[in-house]
Amino acid sequence: MLRCLMDRHFKCTACGKCCFGKLPLSINDAIANVGRFPLAIMWSTVRAGAKSFALNARLGTTIQLGKRKQIAVQITPISYMPPSLSCPALLGDGMCAIHDNKPLRCKTMPFYPYREENDQLDLLVPRPGWLCDTSDQAPVVYRDKKIVDPNDFKRERKELNDQAQILREYADGLMARAPNVAAEVEKAATKPQGGMIILNFTTIISRLKQIDMETFAKEQFPLMNEFAAKTKNMKKAEEFHQYYVNAATAMEKFLARKLTSRKPI
Repeated sequence: MLRCLMDRHFKCTACGKCCFGKLPLSINDAIANVGRFPLAIMWSTVRAGAKSFALNARLGTTIQLGKRKQIAVQITPISYMPPSLSCPALLGDGMCAIHDNKPLRCKTMPFYPYREENDQLDLLVPRPGWLCDTSDQAPVVYRDKKIVDPNDFKRERKELNDQAQILREYADGLMARAPNVAAEVEKAATKPQGGMIILNFTTIISRLKQIDMETFAKEQFPLMNEFAAKTKNMKKAEEFHQYYVNAATAMEKFLARKLTSRKPI
């Protein structure tokens, strides 16, 4: 009987309800979907004493605020979408158009690798409106604070570990040379549950050998224009809309300079 009480059931019903809003990505998944997702970098602060502090410090970076206060910062490439817009890969029937090659974040759901394996229980409670099957007829996926089939969780965690040094060097370097970013992070850290800031994905490209700025701009420019148009009159998506507009403008100028430099004198 005790064993049954510790079992948690879960099955995806392909309702598509979780495929809305921001999607955290690994660096590799972000690059693989540069022509599909409007990309950004999300910095999320984690206060000392939080269950996930040590893990996020290891996967991201830490920042010293004052003489004694230290915070961890989770550095996450994301598909930057407002909550009201679905993932670009979501089909009308709730199925995924890239199911066989979908990002690790999607494969690991509902589990989350930025939290320890023994701290996943509440993630198995569907959010309002989600149609996940948590009945006794669904498979047991979590038992005694352990993931029954942890393969996807381990793969995603490994990828996060593998990219940690790149993200840490990127974050520490940007903090050192961009006082405005450091100020925004400190401001976010004052929020009771931690806060976040959103930066353009171009801020990390110089550290990614897999892609160059011109390739990135050519792929992202039409996407940013598309999502700027979609969010133009959406009152609850003003920050997203401005991000798309600013990103598209910067990429357009960059591509124009590249084209001009190639014209024969």
